Amino acid sequence: MELALVILVVALALGFDYTNGFHDAANAIATSVSTRALTPRAALIMAAVMNFAGALLGTEVAETIATSIVDLQHASSHTALVVVLCALVGAITWNLITWWFGLPSSSTHALIGGLVGAGLAGGLGIYGSAIVDKVVLPMIISPLVGFGLAFFVMVGLLWLIRNAAPSRTTRRFRLAQTASAAAMALGHGLQDAQKTMGVIFLALLTVGWASPGEIPLWVKLAAAAAISAGTYAGGWRIMRTLGRKIIELDPARGFVAESVSAVVLYVNAFVLRAPVSTTHTITSAIMGVGATKRLSAVRWGVAKNIGLAWLLTIPAAALVAAIFFWMLNPLLS
Repeated sequence: MELALVILVVALALGFDYTNGFHDAANAIATSVSTRALTPRAALIMAAVMNFAGALLGTEVAETIATSIVDLQHASSHTALVVVLCALVGAITWNLITWWFGLPSSSTHALIGGLVGAGLAGGLGIYGSAIVDKVVLPMIISPLVGFGLAFFVMVGLLWLIRNAAPSRTTRRFRLAQTASAAAMALGHGLQDAQKTMGVIFLALLTVGWASPGEIPLWVKLAAAAAISAGTYAGGWRIMRTLGRKIIELDPARGFVAESVSAVVLYVNAFVLRAPVSTTHTITSAIMGVGATKRLSAVRWGVAKNIGLAWLLTIPAAALVAAIFFWMLNPLLS
């Protein structure tokens, strides 16, 4: 039974990684596609390649997911595996619901909510202070930083190019967006693929098939390949929301939004070791650059719906995971 549960957890984790890829593909490329800097197909291929590369750049976020959310040290290996299994079901369910409605919610917070909900349903402890420090605070601060930094960088950029020829400037920023979209896709792989690595690593740790601090190479490659394949499959519903429904972007604003988002992702991954949401970061940056036109240029009604999805993500995924734990634990015992 233990072997079967581990295989099932790994398969579901890679399935979650795949849904994360097509759910969050828009994060990296929606702005480039909407400004016609890249064709949709070229953007998806580029994003898939950079997601794969980013997934292999580090393990800091993966270790945070594996060791700082739910306390599985005193649980039986069976209970621990069922908790991880149900956490993935909760996260995947919420990903599919928000994808269907075209809402760019956070796969990161869906996974964390799933772990918390299934852990509590299983009577396990959670690392409350670590969750506050590495999840809740970054969840609040990162969008604020993304919005504010994007706004002020865009204001400075507009001042620098105030006398430049519009047509030439637009062409140059379309070219620059190729680099900024690649940087954003790299950051997405760095952040989001590592979360799947962390879940698989957590499952392997519970049964003694991995050593602390040493994520097996096959786990890294499998997570990188799954998110890359999911990204290539595309996320057209969410891409329309990010690329056009929040604000009509021009190449300069698209370049700034992507560049600022990439910086925020890199700092959180390498410096703070925090699993932040790429969705929250790019969405807030798009709002920030859009607000430099005028506040009314941002479609705040759409932004409100996105914000509601953000607030619901952790509790909704936690509830689904808890329900599945209560249903499956007796059946799998």
